[in-house]
Amino acid sequence: MNDSTLDDQNVFKAREFGVEQWIDANGNISKAIKLSDFEGKFKVVYCFQSWCQGCHSRGFPTLKEMVTALEGNQNIVFLSIQTVFEGYDTNTYDKILETQNQYDLKIPFGHDPGDESSNNISKIMINYRTGGTPWFIFIDQNDNVVFADFHLNVQNAINFLNTI
Repeated sequence: MNDSTLDDQNVFKAREFGVEQWIDANGNISKAIKLSDFEGKFKVVYCFQSWCQGCHSRGFPTLKEMVTALEGNQNIVFLSIQTVFEGYDTNTYDKILETQNQYDLKIPFGHDPGDESSNNISKIMINYRTGGTPWFIFIDQNDNVVFADFHLNVQNAINFLNTI
């Protein structure tokens, strides 16, 4: 959440993730995670690329701070997805485990390289209207996207998420 709030015209219905490659919170290969797996929960999705400097300097520290501050809150789920739109030979599936370990984040990580039907652009980027990386998406308990942006004031986000 930044210093402004989204108005109702910026809220839209979340679409299914469509991401097939995942590792669980412990780094083990897992089945595809679906939005519907978290019915009734608030979802925080962090989009990154392994080679993105801003993802490492701002995004992951922000994500780590939120995950730590909200540990134990059963109403919120955190997910991280590598949304590849360039650097396909660098932003690979094997980088998600490396990144999960680097930040000691015990949350699921997905890898979304897109496919031929999307011109190899991440499905998340298309379906969630992201503008690149790092990018945060907040999906409420009714599967409405209520926040999607590069800029996130971590303390405001934590304060907001503590009300969930």
